[in-house]
Amino acid sequence: MVKPVIMSFLEHLVELRKQIIVIAIVFAVCTGIGIGVAPLILDAIKSAPPASRMEWNAFSPFDGVRVYMVIAMVLALALTLPVALALIWSFVKKGLYPHERAATLRYIPYSVICFVAGISFGYFVVLPMSFSFVNKISENLHLTETYGVAEYFSFMMNIVLPVAAAFELPIVVMFLTRIGLLTPQRLKRSRRYAYLILVVVSNLMTPPDFVSDFLLLIPLILLFEISVWLSSSVYRKRIAAAESYAS
Repeated sequence: MVKPVIMSFLEHLVELRKQIIVIAIVFAVCTGIGIGVAPLILDAIKSAPPASRMEWNAFSPFDGVRVYMVIAMVLALALTLPVALALIWSFVKKGLYPHERAATLRYIPYSVICFVAGISFGYFVVLPMSFSFVNKISENLHLTETYGVAEYFSFMMNIVLPVAAAFELPIVVMFLTRIGLLTPQRLKRSRRYAYLILVVVSNLMTPPDFVSDFLLLIPLILLFEISVWLSSSVYRKRIAAAESYAS
């Protein structure tokens, strides 16, 4: 069996510093690209519901700049993610065994796909439902809705980004199961505690209203149950591979 490469602590720090610098440079370049295409993305967001049904206002001279930077940095995050994962992989693979390397490399593209799927689900499903709820509350209270563009983007990002992060849960669970740090039995035993944690997380990651919390909690629970199922599948394959190798 090929053993991991042994590096000194100082060598690890130097290598990690190089990777962080490269990631920072890629993120800065992608942010510049994001600033250039921000007007196109902004027009697309404004033409789609729920933003298309409202008039945007600027309550501060910096609102426009803030929105531009939010769009640019979110786009930069999405573009930098595959590069960052590849660089992190090149850094950590030297300290992994071959089976651990195969598991890590295999899940990198899946993590990007899940992140994009989470953004799409948050924007096209959770955001309209949450916005519709708060809109109805305002109508019932006979309030005149005047939204600021910065406040709308803050509301949108508070929903979309946490959902995108939550969609990474199955990949993390599969990876930890594949390298032997997690088992489906352990996940099943901790289900009640996991549900409690998910309730707390859904409250922390969404605006302070019941429906937004509930709309995020349901996908989180489904993702957890999918993770348990995937963990069981990966665990069975790992045990079968170990038995085949032993025989």
